Amino acid sequence: MSSIRILSDRVANQIAAGEVIERPVAVVKELVENSIDAGATRIEIEFRNGGKSYIRIEDNGKGMSPDEAQLSLERHATSKIREASDLNEVCSFGFRGEALPSIASVSKFTLRTRAKDWEHGTEILINGGKMLEKKDCGMPVGTVIEVAHLFNAVPARRKFLKTDPTETAHITYNCRLFAVAHPNVAFRVLENGRTVFQSPACDNLRDRIAEIWGRRLADDLIPVDVNDSKTGFRLTGLTAKPGIGRSTRRELVTLVNRRPVDSRTLSLAVLDAYHGRIQKGRFPPAFLFLEIQPCEVDVNVHPAKREVRFRDDGAIRRFVLNAVTETLADSRSKDMAQTVAPNSPVKSEPPLAVSPKRSPKSIPVPQATAIETPAIATRPAAAQANSTIDNAVTGGAPAQTPSTKTASPKETTVQAKAADQKSPAKQSQTTNWRLITLLKKRYALFDTARGLVMLHLRHADQRVRYERISQEFNKQAPLSQPLLIPQPIELEPLAAESLKSQLQQLNAQGFEVVEFGRNFYRIEAVPAWLTPEQAEPFIRDLVDLVRQRSGMRKQTALSWEAIAQLASQNSYRSSDTMTEQAVEQLAKDLLACDTPHTSPFGKPTFSEVSWNEWQRRFGSDS
Repeated sequence: MSSIRILSDRVANQIAAGEVIERPVAVVKELVENSIDAGATRIEIEFRNGGKSYIRIEDNGKGMSPDEAQLSLERHATSKIREASDLNEVCSFGFRGEALPSIASVSKFTLRTRAKDWEHGTEILINGGKMLEKKDCGMPVGTVIEVAHLFNAVPARRKFLKTDPTETAHITYNCRLFAVAHPNVAFRVLENGRTVFQSPACDNLRDRIAEIWGRRLADDLIPVDVNDSKTGFRLTGLTAKPGIGRSTRRELVTLVNRRPVDSRTLSLAVLDAYHGRIQKGRFPPAFLFLEIQPCEVDVNVHPAKREVRFRDDGAIRRFVLNAVTETLADSRSKDMAQTVAPNSPVKSEPPLAVSPKRSPKSIPVPQATAIETPAIATRPAAAQANSTIDNAVTGGAPAQTPSTKTASPKETTVQAKAADQKSPAKQSQTTNWRLITLLKKRYALFDTARGLVMLHLRHADQRVRYERISQEFNKQAPLSQPLLIPQPIELEPLAAESLKSQLQQLNAQGFEVVEFGRNFYRIEAVPAWLTPEQAEPFIRDLVDLVRQRSGMRKQTALSWEAIAQLASQNSYRSSDTMTEQAVEQLAKDLLACDTPHTSPFGKPTFSEVSWNEWQRRFGSDS
């Protein structure tokens, strides 16, 4: 008897469904795409228990007749294409006819639909791929699909699903992407009977982003609208102002012909356009719509249609890069024009707040002498000394106003020396370091009794900042300063879930972050080592780290990385300027650190070549 058998259609469908339906969010994605293709202007998504137990998608699209409803549940039954060549011109979101039969084969599936010309609708009930009932029903024009007990008949797939909050967050985020992609469609999302978000149809993309991601993010975006008549490419949407960055790509959304996709070509083009305009390692929030001819893109390369392939990657990349670069340059020109006084000539120097070589720092650290409040007065000497280097670094500092008092280089050195008096043993190590010169605004050469030392200014500054901050962070009862006006912070569902898991540990370190609604928090106090302006970006970066390292159980390691990132955000850069006194003080502060040889990221802070080594190289006997 042969050991090779042909699987039944039911088993084959259940196995093949895994290519399209990986988790509950894939069900929502496929059904919402069908609703949009049907011309719906209102879509309601309801789910329970992360979509595992129940999903309902209701729309007011054109619906289907009884025969079409039954035929739609057959594999590869579609109204979108007829021949394989039609894939070159496909404009719909769904086109392979796999979604409905795949979903129906791994769940308890109910379809109710009614076309405009019919007086009644059609209801079809399927369980595990087997049709149980077909009957007439009363309903308005449109389609309602209910999916219950997903993967109950395929336990091998169900056991790999994540927790309910994680699956819920994936569904909510995907629905937000659809809402941004189609502002003309009204969306309503309900979880366990409670409205997660509701957004009416609107023509303004900025308003839709403000409803979904928050007004603060929407205000940090500038419009993009660039068209290339030769190629037919067009890029529209909103992108971040220079200097606005995030620690992950989560808010870098790219769409091709209104389809949200993960495209390395588009993402790298946008990042290249922001090179020098945001800090290295950060990502600009952007919502960019690329419109091209359907024949120029293949949307059929991924089973779940998450990725696309362009016919000419190079042309697409150049167009997007030039479009975003041109938009950012125009925005900067307009900002400069607005800063020109009425009686000033049109041609003027750029304001000091914006360096022509790089964007302002994303988290400004105010000067210690510019703010005089009782709360700040309680800050420890280490936190105040942390500002001394900022005062000496002037290249990226904000423009000074007459009311701002800035410490002179001499005062800076005196303040730093005072902070270093408590460690005389370590201070003696720097008595024989004599500054020779600064090289390329990046290195400092010192003459010592043992040889020549080359100091890397940025790495050394990062180490000094890191240890000063970590000393406060690791205290059992760190000093905390309440905020006069609490800072609101709104997060997407996945980020809110991550913050909630770390909330107790975060508040034990001097923060006071309280939940103030669904996915909404309020910062009421911050540690003494952190300025109020740094609070929200620090927490957002911490949340991103929690999500990236979700398997980490040790909070200390996670805190270490968060501190290291914070230390590097405002550290010295080659485009800044530093006085010789500040460089000498930086060297003293570095050698007073517990680990002076490396930066928080493991990079060397200085390199020493001894006099014996020089003698060996020159072969000198004297």
